[in-house]
Amino acid sequence: MAPKNENEPIAREPELAPAELKPAAPPAALAPAQLRGISPVAPDELERLARDGHDHQLLGQGRALDAIRLGIGIDAPGYNVYVSGLRTREERDSILLLLRERAAAAPTPGDWVYVNNFRAAEAPIALALAPGQGAEFRQRMRALVGFVIDQLPKAFRREDFGHERTALRDKYNKRAKELFGNFETRARERGFAIQSAPGGQVMFIPLVRGKTPESPEDLQREMAALSDDEKERLGQVQGELQTELGNLMMRQQELMQELMADIRAIERAFAARLITPAIASLKTHFDNPAVAAYLDDAAEHMLSHLERFREPAGEARLADEARAPDMESVTSAAQPTEAARFFEYQVNVVVDNAGRSGAPVVCEDAPTYRNLFGTIERWIDPLGRAGTNFTRIIPGSFMKAHGGFLVFDLEDAAVEPGVWKTLKRILKTGRMTPETFEPFPFLALSGLKPEPIEIRNKVIVLGGAQLYNLLYFYDSEFGGLFKVRAEILPVIGADGESAAHYAARVGELARREKLPAFTGGALARVVEFGMRMAGDRARVVSLMEPIDDLAREAAYFARAANAAAVNAEHVDRALDERILRRNFIEEEIRRLIANGTIIVNLDGRAAGQINGLAVLDVGGYSFGRPSRVTATVALGQSGVINIERESHLSGATHDKGVMILGGFLRARFGQQNPVAMTASICFEQSYSGIDGDSASSTELYALLSALSGVPIRQDLAVTGSVDQYGQVQAIGGVNEKIEGFYRVCKAVGLTGHQGVMAPRANLRNLMLDYDTIEAVKQGRFHIYTVDSIDQGIEILTGVRAGAIDEPGTINYLVARRLREMGERLRERPPAETRVIHEQAAAAPPSGPPGPPEPPR
Repeated sequence: MAPKNENEPIAREPELAPAELKPAAPPAALAPAQLRGISPVAPDELERLARDGHDHQLLGQGRALDAIRLGIGIDAPGYNVYVSGLRTREERDSILLLLRERAAAAPTPGDWVYVNNFRAAEAPIALALAPGQGAEFRQRMRALVGFVIDQLPKAFRREDFGHERTALRDKYNKRAKELFGNFETRARERGFAIQSAPGGQVMFIPLVRGKTPESPEDLQREMAALSDDEKERLGQVQGELQTELGNLMMRQQELMQELMADIRAIERAFAARLITPAIASLKTHFDNPAVAAYLDDAAEHMLSHLERFREPAGEARLADEARAPDMESVTSAAQPTEAARFFEYQVNVVVDNAGRSGAPVVCEDAPTYRNLFGTIERWIDPLGRAGTNFTRIIPGSFMKAHGGFLVFDLEDAAVEPGVWKTLKRILKTGRMTPETFEPFPFLALSGLKPEPIEIRNKVIVLGGAQLYNLLYFYDSEFGGLFKVRAEILPVIGADGESAAHYAARVGELARREKLPAFTGGALARVVEFGMRMAGDRARVVSLMEPIDDLAREAAYFARAANAAAVNAEHVDRALDERILRRNFIEEEIRRLIANGTIIVNLDGRAAGQINGLAVLDVGGYSFGRPSRVTATVALGQSGVINIERESHLSGATHDKGVMILGGFLRARFGQQNPVAMTASICFEQSYSGIDGDSASSTELYALLSALSGVPIRQDLAVTGSVDQYGQVQAIGGVNEKIEGFYRVCKAVGLTGHQGVMAPRANLRNLMLDYDTIEAVKQGRFHIYTVDSIDQGIEILTGVRAGAIDEPGTINYLVARRLREMGERLRERPPAETRVIHEQAAAAPPSGPPGPPEPPR
């Protein structure tokens, strides 16, 4: 084969035609073969869909919706659903609509109430009732208390009750008189008379010749005449009588207690005639064993505390507030209500499904511990004392969703103290115990421990993929509690159905918000915007919020122009204005390049130097910027030195890309001779960080140019990653990179030769703006796509890549240069070679990379 001239041009460069740079929007209801971003949109069809279409379903999310149906359709523990990727209120509303449809066909769950535990007040009792019976039970208990308060005093005022009580008193008074009369007789027989002193005390007066002395003087005179033995005898008898009197008084107290007990028994019997039938009626009506047991305890408590039903409200206020302070009575001077006085008989309804048809669907927007699981409130009385009771149990969303569906954002809930731990406990046990969240247990004030409630909810949580993976791999219980994952796809196929959905969506938005009508051309631009956001001409984004925003902004500019309808120019204006609101930094970089502060050569040729492309994200706006990449080669054996890595300015992915360059050189040029060289690669004027492997092909072109000595075109910018076999691979941000370089060239001055070289694998990702496409149409800007390094180096140098044994080709020149450096290295004395090695190894070891900038 005859040797080729080193400067022999390539016969053909794979430059893209303008039509390949941006596909048209896919038409509605077209065949799949036409949905590859090639066929044009039928504007009249899009206008019809915008006028008549109504599509409220999530776009292209059938898989996720089926997963949710599976989770809510299986009645077994653990089949809760983690919905990944929901981002907007509309998407959440679509999920709620699906749940409500399912809930409407489900049976209505029962009610739950908390009542007083008369045996242990610190452990309130939970009662399960039929749907709607919770509020009814509360009302009937209030009516029962009111009935007893009203009727019991009347019963005690009845004549037959008065007769029985009077007869009892007469009976006990007679017995008391008999006891005292017998005692008085015995005292007189022993020489003493009994008299009552003014203070109520009993006095024993000695008898004189069987009679009571007429005056104290007579008693003293008679006592003085008695002998000492007689006086001693009288004193002894008086002491015995005093002891007997004490026993008599104790007996009288016992008789009084018996009297009170008999009176209470009569009262209880009379009250039972009133209360027992009312309780029996309630037991029959509710027909619930647990309710019957509670009613029996309530009846016993009423019959044991009848005195409370006779106390006037004003007199009983302090005693009642000490037992059960009501917030109104604590904070005001108002008289306590009957509910506060008789709080023991109240019913606290925590789950009320009265009037509901089907199961509840509860969406908790603020998933704090209190909102999800409820709390037990406390009161503080005027003396600063804290208290609580079962009426202060406040239900949360988890209780309210009993038997139905609970929806909340797990990313919000997971950061709330105590929420995740409590949620897992409830889902594992199926039981929920209301309690106050106490971050510091030693400061806990609530003394209640309510009976747990059996909860059967389906929990649907919303969150991101990162949180799901974190919980799945680091919490061993998560997978068993959330067995179903429904993932919302961010992008879907750009087919006729998606175009129809876009058109119907924009039309509905225009009607709802009274926007001008959209023409078919405007709708086509909106669909193309969805393709651009998806980064693939065969895909569109499923998120509708950006589509709505673009439609609103385009409508604004249409109204500003007094246009009757929104057309394609208004959509383009809205997109351009978005860029102008955010691209200050991009403009500054272009200005610095134009005035030479940032050196980027846009014309001529240079060896070992090339224009690379990176993507910068400045918060809501991404743009491409060119960077000058240089490579130098010298004798040595250190291989390829990544200056960014040595200066701690590169990320791991970028470091990997540079290491691949060494693998490429060894695979292609190191099969016959060792690759002995020291090369350095640098992103010039890069002072922050860099990551990603999209510049690895760019660096390889610069390295091949430095090794071969063949200069590279400086009017081209290059992007693309490379593997060890020289295949150019797809990268991200291809549209931003091409448009960014075009704008830089336009700011400096278009020469008609400038352009970008990108991987052919990115062809389907091209969705360039119309300004760039127009420049390509006019031949003022060029875009090339390549599959391999050989194709790219030919475009950049104008010299064939060829084979390593084909003289005049790039690969031949590189192999020859490496061979020559290896031979020169072997010819050097050992000491000199050692010095070269030591110099090459003098660079400090690499450490962790600094904060990278986001070129893709």
